[in-house]
Amino acid sequence: MATQYDAVVIGGGHNGLVCAAYLAKAGRSVLVLERRSVLGGAAVTEELHPGFKYTVCSYVVSLLRPWVFRELQLARHGLQLIPLECSFTPHLDGPGLCRWPDPEKTRREIARLSAHDAEQYPRFGQTMGRLARLAKALIDRPAPDPTSLWPRDLQQLGDLGRAFLGLSREDALQQVKLFSMSAADFLDEWFVSDALKAPMACSGIIGTFLGVRSPGTASVLLHHYMGEIDGASRAWGIARGGNGAVSEAIASAARHHGVAIRTEAAVARIRVQAGRANGVVLDNGDEVDAKVVVSACEPRTTLLSLLGETHLDDDFVAKIRRYRCAGSSGKVNLALDRLPDFPCRPGQGLHVRGDIAVAPSIDYLERAYDQAKYGDYSERPYLNVVVPSLLDPSMAPPGKHVMSIFVQYAPYAHRDGADAWPSHREAFGDQVVETLEAYCPGLTESILHRQVLTPWDLEKTFGLTAGNIFHGELTADQLLFQRPTAGWARYRTPVPGLWLCASGTHPGGGVMGAPGGLAAKEMLRKGAV
Repeated sequence: MATQYDAVVIGGGHNGLVCAAYLAKAGRSVLVLERRSVLGGAAVTEELHPGFKYTVCSYVVSLLRPWVFRELQLARHGLQLIPLECSFTPHLDGPGLCRWPDPEKTRREIARLSAHDAEQYPRFGQTMGRLARLAKALIDRPAPDPTSLWPRDLQQLGDLGRAFLGLSREDALQQVKLFSMSAADFLDEWFVSDALKAPMACSGIIGTFLGVRSPGTASVLLHHYMGEIDGASRAWGIARGGNGAVSEAIASAARHHGVAIRTEAAVARIRVQAGRANGVVLDNGDEVDAKVVVSACEPRTTLLSLLGETHLDDDFVAKIRRYRCAGSSGKVNLALDRLPDFPCRPGQGLHVRGDIAVAPSIDYLERAYDQAKYGDYSERPYLNVVVPSLLDPSMAPPGKHVMSIFVQYAPYAHRDGADAWPSHREAFGDQVVETLEAYCPGLTESILHRQVLTPWDLEKTFGLTAGNIFHGELTADQLLFQRPTAGWARYRTPVPGLWLCASGTHPGGGVMGAPGGLAAKEMLRKGAV
């Protein structure tokens, strides 16, 4: 007789693994099915050139929730996080800008640009830190339901209301502005130096098909201030062994609690009988029976493809179709025979051991977006660069390095059609390298191997619908009780027995683990499994 599991999880990305681990920890029998041969989804490390390990897609860690880290004992399962202590913005003229771990050193650095900004910078950080604490109360709990009259929901809304009322008048005003203004306009109210505002504004556009002057992008700035590593707030870092090590540690915790994991097990469809999801059918025709099905895939993929519209009413289908999921970014990974130098600030100092942002001005960033609006990749894109081998020598052979380059903009909706991306892939990669070469001459000749990922590649290889790295844009109308759509933000779906746990659910994208953990806790609380 075939085994029936309490839950089958579709997708072995980090959220699917977190959800499985929590369910198994509560004594449920769980099977995870992963389409690829390697676990992790977009949080994966792969050796694509001998001796060089690429953090292929996602490449930094900060939003991984402390409660997930603690409750799944991820340190015991081998996860080590290394802080990125600096943020460096190179310039073609002058020394560029570096924000150091030492506040006084950062103050002096910014004072070269503006004495006013040097005084404002710590005040801005303190304000954003206070607002981030309010945001953390939202992302570490199920989404609030403003329509519910249940006591538990009313209490949650009351707690949020009291927290907001507890803000000072100025902080409350800043919170409202964050959800309505553009990143550029919001920063204009604080600072005068374009060279400072530009790299700070980038936090508002990452993974979003909007420009720094687009209303609503200010809210995403908060993500950089919700970061936390080992109790240190506003900290970002890398995982030793690449982001695949995050997924492997979670998988180890899941196996420890009894989760069964199968790779190269692509799901063809979710099986529904008598109006209830009760298993899945694999590509090879095998069927898996389960009391509930949990999908770690993007909501549109789950509901419109794996499930099918015939099981949903027209109104719900229309809402899911309106869920914005257009990708705007790509990734270039390089194996280098040496570390190129930045002439504006020579040497292998602390400044290159953090993240490096090619974002010289607000206008530069907005011009990059202007091209993307009409289906072209940016000729001069925003780049966020990390050299993980400087912090973790295991990522490359001695004396050599790997370089991770996040690129924006690369619109999934290419002017020649999304399927035209493969014919533009290498030209896109050339443009990225050429842009960075201007800031660190010698980069091109140091390249031993190059991997270029367009939004089309992110969709085809990693299942990121339309190449969207967050499973849907992180704008105000697609967050909290509206993620993925109003009325369905607490991981349930209209089909009994089918649940969601991906980044397309509350609280959203990033290597966070919260969607998976909160989904499992909600299922257990509801007695669904």
